[in-house]
Amino acid sequence: MLDFSAIKAISLDLDDTLWPIWPVIARAERRLQDWLRPQAPQTADFLANEPQRQALRQQVLADMPHMEHDLRTLRTELLRRALSTHQEDTQLVQAAYEVFMSERNRVELFEDARPALDFLQSRFPLVALSNGNADLNRVGLGHYFRAGLSAQTFGVGKPDARFFHAAAQAVDVQPHEVLHIGDDAALDVVGALKAGMQAVWINRPGHAWPLREDVDESLDADAQPQTQKYLIQKHLTVSSLTELTRLWDRRP
Repeated sequence: MLDFSAIKAISLDLDDTLWPIWPVIARAERRLQDWLRPQAPQTADFLANEPQRQALRQQVLADMPHMEHDLRTLRTELLRRALSTHQEDTQLVQAAYEVFMSERNRVELFEDARPALDFLQSRFPLVALSNGNADLNRVGLGHYFRAGLSAQTFGVGKPDARFFHAAAQAVDVQPHEVLHIGDDAALDVVGALKAGMQAVWINRPGHAWPLREDVDESLDADAQPQTQKYLIQKHLTVSSLTELTRLWDRRP
């Protein structure tokens, strides 16, 4: 169970925590292809073939492993290579990327997201902490957050402890005073625990815990005692953000 008394701030994942991401990405891919087709039809057809697109993406990642955190760079390089391969205008890259991002930032929130944000913001400073590249202001949620950190701009992402610690620093608290909320067991939950935070796993589909229970065994030997303290505590699992906020109502 969480130590509610220690919580002074909350960090939140975005994709698949506040909104479902894959329908958004699929729609953005289609919008990009439709935009490209009159100007670069061969590239549009190439990108519409998912196995081909994914194979090129994996090649870009293999060639640029140091840019894994930078989704903008990876996306624009994929577009550049696709256009170049088909001898079409590579000057379209930046405009094409903006078409994709415009659709990528048009999200449909989970039903519980906005009420939970209202509830949590009224009690704690909130920090967005995402490996994705959503723009909080374009999404329409910027006013909820004291700060927003993305792997793309920070230089590393979850589960790197530096990323979690930056979230704590952004609101002037210590890591053990932050509760991190996210949907990914490895990146969000174990990452936050290893960084010395408490963690909530938003498990909307009701999956079994996919990792080892003894996450403390994976802790680096030189970890701080405060980190060890929170690693041996169980994270909290909830099926919705509503379930999480109700825990505060049930506190004595």
